Amino acid sequence: MQIDISTPALLFPAISLLMLAYTNRFLGLASVIRQLHKTHSESPKPVYLREIASLRKRIRLIRDMQSWGVLGLILCTTCMFLLFRSFHRLGEAAFGASMVCMLVSLILSFVEIRISVRALDFHLLDLERETT
Repeated sequence: MQIDISTPALLFPAISLLMLAYTNRFLGLASVIRQLHKTHSESPKPVYLREIASLRKRIRLIRDMQSWGVLGLILCTTCMFLLFRSFHRLGEAAFGASMVCMLVSLILSFVEIRISVRALDFHLLDLERETT
């Protein structure tokens, strides 16, 4: 199979939107961490310790998601340059590598979402204990 320069160009909007979503998740998480720091300093609770561990893991996952996404974008751009210069085999290899990077990024995103939901479950359980 031979690809032309328009094939990797199709990934650009998707990668850009994905990176925007990752950045928004990071900013949201940073806000939660700052708020938790303030709340925990004023009135420590054991439930906060579980959340801190979860937040630390999530922030690392988001960093890795962004890193793999950026690497995928770099490889996609490299692919387009190689195809433009008529290095088709290298361009195809770069395109394949960019897709693998994006796949890794998406898998990490899936893991981060699962951890996020688990963290929310901790809060719901804590609320249920307080109301019963």
